[in-house]
Amino acid sequence: MAKETSERVDNARQSVVANPQVCATFSEVSFAKHHGHIGRGAKRRLVCFSTGDYDFGTIVVTVSQLQMDLFSQFAEPFTGETLFDRFGDLVFFIKNSRGEYVVVNQTLVTRCGLHDKNELIGRRADELFPKPLGESYREQDERVLRHGRAILDQLELHFYVSGGRGWCLTNKLPLRGHNQQVIGLVGISKDLQSASERGEDYSAIAGVVRHIQKNFADTLRVKDLAKRAGLSGYQLEQRIRKIFQFTAGQLIQKTRMEAAVQKLVETADPIARVALDCGYSDQSAFTRQFRQTIGLSPSEYRTAYGKGAT
Repeated sequence: MAKETSERVDNARQSVVANPQVCATFSEVSFAKHHGHIGRGAKRRLVCFSTGDYDFGTIVVTVSQLQMDLFSQFAEPFTGETLFDRFGDLVFFIKNSRGEYVVVNQTLVTRCGLHDKNELIGRRADELFPKPLGESYREQDERVLRHGRAILDQLELHFYVSGGRGWCLTNKLPLRGHNQQVIGLVGISKDLQSASERGEDYSAIAGVVRHIQKNFADTLRVKDLAKRAGLSGYQLEQRIRKIFQFTAGQLIQKTRMEAAVQKLVETADPIARVALDCGYSDQSAFTRQFRQTIGLSPSEYRTAYGKGAT
């Protein structure tokens, strides 16, 4: 069966090359566990290949197979560098396991007061940025590289060589090798206003975000967070919505769900323990919220994506 499917895929691909009128339509589908020969938890697509002369029917391939089929044809590794060079309000970078820049966009070069990308390649953040900012960025990198934990929606105040400053939203994700070890990281920092623009002071909101990220297991009320920021509840909601495009309550929920996903994947803690550690006193309420947000129950997610998944 596998050989037959492979041959049909090869035939379809050859037809695509030979006939520019080929039509390929894709629709994502779910598969039960008895399709385990394709890989548990893997995303699948039904691919219908046809030309004016032939109909190859519908075949099943994983998303990773589709991606590898394309990537294997690239003349050089695709990094997105050229694309991200087009954005003057966004810093993009890829770093290796030592925290050294391997890929950067031109915006980062300009922000560092440099002219050529080669002046950044091979250097770490603490070698480029003044203290204590450089050390702070380096510590962030170490958390991602050592523990494989993403840094998401980190609200930061960046200082520029020109003397200006601006608020950014930073995300850093681990990059993993064939055996799932962390081999590097990729990140972006998106301006909340132009670097040359004297924008709103987000320091109070940054303090609230840090408080949520550190204390998501506790009871968190929007009115208490607003008081901590020296704002009214309405002002807090407006500013958080402006930055993140969702409410303060949704920010709390998002932070808890991200922590829950990480615990389900990385630990064998009972579901009740995960619920408690993520701010839910009731396991059933946690399960309902998790299913609504993620699309699977906590136990289903752990089975599909936990360390024991195959």
